[in-house]
Amino acid sequence: MEKGLQNTKNAIIWLCLAHLFADVYSGFLNPIMPFIAAKLGFSMAVATIIISISHICSSMLQPIFGFFADNILKRFFIFWGVILASLFIPLTPAAPNVFILLIFMILGSLGGSFFHPQAMGFINYFSGKDCSNTMGIFMSMGSLGFAFGPLMATWITQFLGLDVVSYTSLFGLALAFMMFIFVPKLSRIEKQPEHKDFIISFKEILGCRQMNYLMLVAMMKSLITSSSCILLPFLWKSMGYSPIYIGFALFLFVFAGALGSFLSPKAERIFGSKPVVYFSMWATFPMMLIFGLIYKTQPVLSILVFFIIGFTTMLAQPVTMVWAQRTLPKYKSIVAGFINGFCVGTVALCMSVLGAVAQKFGIMNVLIILSTVPAMASYFVKFLKEVK
Repeated sequence: MEKGLQNTKNAIIWLCLAHLFADVYSGFLNPIMPFIAAKLGFSMAVATIIISISHICSSMLQPIFGFFADNILKRFFIFWGVILASLFIPLTPAAPNVFILLIFMILGSLGGSFFHPQAMGFINYFSGKDCSNTMGIFMSMGSLGFAFGPLMATWITQFLGLDVVSYTSLFGLALAFMMFIFVPKLSRIEKQPEHKDFIISFKEILGCRQMNYLMLVAMMKSLITSSSCILLPFLWKSMGYSPIYIGFALFLFVFAGALGSFLSPKAERIFGSKPVVYFSMWATFPMMLIFGLIYKTQPVLSILVFFIIGFTTMLAQPVTMVWAQRTLPKYKSIVAGFINGFCVGTVALCMSVLGAVAQKFGIMNVLIILSTVPAMASYFVKFLKEVK
């Protein structure tokens, strides 16, 4: 019994570490993309399309990989997810042209699609009754990784050069090897495949009204985080800020999100699920408006406001994930793929034209308008039903 408990703890620890590392690599691209664009000679509009393709590959396919993850006992997706992300994303700054850059980004982004659904399914199985707290820790580790990614990438870019980013692959490959040793396979007793029909599974998930509302909440979170992380580096670069400044600003934003994810289960216990989601969706607009008014004249204070935006936006993330898995408990990995992946990918499709729109109407104007969308969409939260 003690050995089984220890194996479970080891699995959770290594899955959390893997989430940290996988999302470190995911956080590399946004802050250094303006410098890659300058090196290869393409515009912000083109860069936005490339990043959007990357997000689509790392997100839209997650429900499909989640389906296979829920129906196999092997740990294939978590290992290869880390390997692909750690191998190909760091190679992107060394790409000699846009075509090779896109190939590296697609292969690296597929690693995220591989890893996240199966890892979240495993976390749900291994954590048992303590799922909310464990999921909060797991998701905060991913946010922490996504926070450190910009800081690491911009520090290397500024002091060592873009091409040196490639050497960071070694850390992720070493972690994948450790996961192979310490993350146990699920036994056939622990995990019985219950849904082998792909079409029936997806119809049941997409036909669930509660699931659709939760997906809307997840999309609103992604709308703010994606648009901020993609567009603001170009704004700051145009203002003459260094790579390390841009990386630090994004670090603070996503670190605040990690803090929000970590505190999310505690906030849920105190205030309830719905108030947490309402607050997360409403608070972004006034904060973004304040940021837009002061970012030129009071840059230090604006970064503090940007920190608060990250915290409030990500506060509802673990609540939304666990709520969705409780709604459809037999589809843990697929549901994770929809909430954490498909929703992000859907927003990424819209982001593909965002660069051109922001170039014409102004980055800050676009961000303020986008921040009103979650506030309006919060109306649908009232239709969500608590699930124990």
